[in-house]
Amino acid sequence: MLHYAAVFFVIALVAALFGFGGIASGAASIAQVLFFVFVIMALISFVMSIIRKS
Repeated sequence: MLHYAAVFFVIALVAALFGFGGIASGAASIAQVLFFVFVIMALISFVMSIIRKS
């Protein structure tokens, strides 16, 4: 999932470089959502592994 966030971030950068503001904005927001979903899932996984060990 972090890979897809990075891909959308690169797409946003390239689109912004060529002046496509709408596409850059959309790709950046998708990348942001994917990144936060990744962080939440990583935290849940970390907490579950701590609970499972004890």
